[in-house]
Amino acid sequence: MKKLITALLITLACNHILADSRDCEGVQIADMNWESATFVAHVDQFILEHGYDCTAELVPANTQATGAAILQTGKPEIIPEFWWHAMKQEVEAAVASQKIIRIGSPLSEGGIEGFWIPEYMYQKAPELNTINGVIKNINLFSLNKNDGSKIPFYGCPKGWNCHISSKNLFEILDLDKAGFEYRTAASGPDLAISLQEAYEKKQPWFGYYWSPTPLMGKHKMTLVDFGSGINKELFESCMTKPDCKAPKPTMYPAPLVQTVVTTDFARNHPGYVKYLSHRGWTDAQMNELLAWMEANQADGDAAMEHFLKNYQSVWVKWVDGNAVRSIRKALRDL
Repeated sequence: MKKLITALLITLACNHILADSRDCEGVQIADMNWESATFVAHVDQFILEHGYDCTAELVPANTQATGAAILQTGKPEIIPEFWWHAMKQEVEAAVASQKIIRIGSPLSEGGIEGFWIPEYMYQKAPELNTINGVIKNINLFSLNKNDGSKIPFYGCPKGWNCHISSKNLFEILDLDKAGFEYRTAASGPDLAISLQEAYEKKQPWFGYYWSPTPLMGKHKMTLVDFGSGINKELFESCMTKPDCKAPKPTMYPAPLVQTVVTTDFARNHPGYVKYLSHRGWTDAQMNELLAWMEANQADGDAAMEHFLKNYQSVWVKWVDGNAVRSIRKALRDL
């Protein structure tokens, strides 16, 4: 599969001068409904339009509906941030049949999932960065040490895939026997609020979370090591299934987060594909930008302008000199 994609990109690159001279009007970019994705979509739209004369339209999107649409209709042509596991089988089949191609990731380090504690807990007790250390020091997580009640482990909302995986891991790690209780969040905001409130009061917190997110940009957290390493095959085949027959401890593999484009778009506009395949943010950079968005109640458009004006040393590496000059001129006109 990698050889097929590489060969296609090489072929496209060889013809980029001719292909990119074709009309680039009415191209659709998926504007997904979470912070990092809408930010990336707005950056891509601005750079393609002002750096490469490609008039692109942002269209409201979500993973399942938009993933199905690009496979069935070829629209939108670009999904800047696609979390692969949500439609793994369907998308892999579409890649194999050359309907779409994957061209890099907006998250250069991938996403990070796992069980976390606040950094202030780790600083007081460094052994808490391992699951054995958490279990041995469970008293450090209790607000009422003498009432005998279970200590909450903050888990994902029902309906999220991480609800299944985190609950399977909670059980196989014997956290219930240790004295923790899996507490299902009512929603994503409910899970975030539990962490936010604990952090503000410097209280204990232990649970599932992921990065990049605004909250991870705002608060320093420590990932708890299970001591198991990562077994990707086990995780995908069993730990993400509600009827997992033989669960075993494994750290979360990095989620595959990639930019997806239609093969027709890539064939006709390889120069744009070159930009999309080169651009990307580290986990620290994205968390910082998402925290800025939350602090300033900024939408994707405002975050795009903030990024392009204040992080020029980052994005100038993604485009050629002519595009840099055009983008800078457009920024001055904002």
